[in-house]
Order: sequence, then C-alpha cells, then structure tokens
Amino acid sequence: MSQLPSSGPAADSVIGPDLASLAGLLADRTRAAMCLAMLDGRAWTATELARLAGVAPSTATGHLHQLVAGGLLTQERRGRHRYLRLAGPDTAEMIESLASHAPLRATPVRSLADAHRRRALAHARTCYDHLAGTVAVAITEAMTRRALLDWDFGPSLTEAGRAWLRELGVDDHPAHGSRRAHVRTCLDWTERRPHLAGAVGAALFRHALDHGWLTRKGTTRVITLTDTGRSALRERLGLTLQPPGARPASVSPEESAPCRGTGGAAR
Repeated sequence: MSQLPSSGPAADSVIGPDLASLAGLLADRTRAAMCLAMLDGRAWTATELARLAGVAPSTATGHLHQLVAGGLLTQERRGRHRYLRLAGPDTAEMIESLASHAPLRATPVRSLADAHRRRALAHARTCYDHLAGTVAVAITEAMTRRALLDWDFGPSLTEAGRAWLRELGVDDHPAHGSRRAHVRTCLDWTERRPHLAGAVGAALFRHALDHGWLTRKGTTRVITLTDTGRSALRERLGLTLQPPGARPASVSPEESAPCRGTGGAAR
C-alpha cells in the first residue's frame, strides 16, 4: 500500500509554543532597544531606529526584518519610506512586562538633562496606548482602594468602577468584536508593580490627554502630569502626586488603607 505524502508536521509530533524563538528575538540588545523605543505607540522609520540604536542602517534593516518575521513588528510603506511599529497592544504589554522581570543594568548618566529625562520617564510615560510609570501605578492602586477595581479573579471593574468611568465620560463597555482584554494590568518595569492596561487603561489615558490632565513631551515616551491633572486626580481619586524627583505619590488619609491584591491576569 502506498503512503500518502505528508503535508504538515509528522503525525507523532507535538505542536507547542516556540518560546525559545520568541526569546531569541529580544536576546539581542539592539532589537530589544528598538522594541522598547516603540512602546511610545508611534510608527518609526528604519533610519530613526538605526540612529536610536547606534547602528548602521544596513544592520538595523537586518534586525527589523527578524522582528517583523517573528511577529513582534508590523510594517507599512508610504511612498519611498517604510514605517514600523509594534504589532499591537498585546505585544507592547508583553514587552513592558518582560522589562519588569529583567535584571537592571547600570548605564552611565551623561548629563544633567539625561538624569532629568530618566526621572521623567519613570514618573509617567506611554506604554503603547496607555499610561505607565509612578503616576499610572498610583492611579491603579487608588482605584483598588476605592473599590473601583476588583482582584478576586484577576483585575475587573466593579459596578462602582463602571459608574466612575461613566461619570468621567469614558465608555465602560467592551468594544463589539474586539479580542482585546477589557481590563488587564502590566507589571510596570520601573515601579515593579501593576498599572492599568487593556481597553479600559487605553480609554482612560485618552480621556486624560483630551481633557488636559496629561500632555506628551514631543515625540518621546515622556508624559507630563499638568496642574489640571493633579487637581482632577486629587478630586476623583484622593491622590496627591508630586513632580518627578519629589516625594513619591501619596494619598489622602481616608484613602490610606492597603490595596487588596495586585495580580496581572486579564479579565
């Protein structure tokens, strides 16, 4: 009896996730630096990424081909230029979470401006389409203390949380047909504690930008908390947030009870 030709994996093989292949994509410092830079959520040219990583354009092109083929980046052409960005919010959240687990590596501070930039980045920054840093963690913990978030089965909005969002004018319903987690958290790589992500985290970040609570600093990942934002967070969440380099974020005395839990599972 003749054998049928095989068109796929061997019948006795087991298909599983190739974690080593994914890890290999980020095991190179140049590729890792490019992915971390693209957490700002914008599209970059290959030339910009080469300059950022300090490598020749031809070297950058080779690294970017690997990241696109591995599914971490997507690319689009506009005329003669090729633009690259992270494949989506899930990819961004994975990279932010991996960064929070990575050992810290000392890098020299080259100037006072560099020191200020690092403090500002740790204080508030973009994580693709939502907020990260000290301010984001403080907001997440304040929402937990006020019972706006529940952690019994992973992060989820309570009824009070949904009402709080509606009062702000933020849609609290999952988008129809969306595969994205409605509420989830990222483990913040500078704070090593969770910050709000998912569709709700993105919607809240957009609201803060649209209402002048937060402003972007040029094309960097740095986000500035405005005086309007400080007043809004004090009124809405009882938070007292200081500028970068000042005392850590604190809460009003009535909000000083400990948080319930800080897991990161999507819900």
